[in-house]
Amino acid sequence: MQRATLRFPPGSLVVLTGLPGAGKTTLLRRLYGLHGSESAPVVADAVVVIDSGQSRLHWAGRITWAPRPVRRAVVFATHVSRVSQALAKGQAVLAHNRGCATYVLKGFAWLARRQRASFHLLLLDAPPAAAVAGQHARGRVVAPRTFARHRRNWDSLLARVAGGDPGPAVSAHVVTRAEADRLEHIVFDSADRAPAD
Repeated sequence: MQRATLRFPPGSLVVLTGLPGAGKTTLLRRLYGLHGSESAPVVADAVVVIDSGQSRLHWAGRITWAPRPVRRAVVFATHVSRVSQALAKGQAVLAHNRGCATYVLKGFAWLARRQRASFHLLLLDAPPAAAVAGQHARGRVVAPRTFARHRRNWDSLLARVAGGDPGPAVSAHVVTRAEADRLEHIVFDSADRAPAD
């Protein structure tokens, strides 16, 4: 089986997204030796790997008094702040983010532009049934209504990318689960850079 390498510009932001349960965290664990108990970003192979689960673990048991929507907001704000801090240091960032709504991606694009970094999408495309099975396997299942919203956003994003529009990212690379299994390296050494504002 041929192994694959993906290349991105140095200092760029790559957001790995896909349906909940698609296998994003599994991919990061395999590529970067993560074990799932990290509560802070991990620097590996000249890239800062930021999984949203790291922020969730950072706050686990610390704000139990807050309503669930508030806890989610705090976790997401921490996740975004960590991405911003790494970009401000000129570091390449590979960030997991399950949400792919347009406004979320525009927010990441804005963060990248602030630091004159290019913004790229890595889309892990798994069939909905496989994603649901993945949720059950990890023991954290998304409510059907929430999953339906994710599917609408995901289908819209895939359709735009298939039509040649990666916006608001500079590029979007779609990989199936089988292709993700063959992915061996994500390297930040490409000479291509995003155009300056």
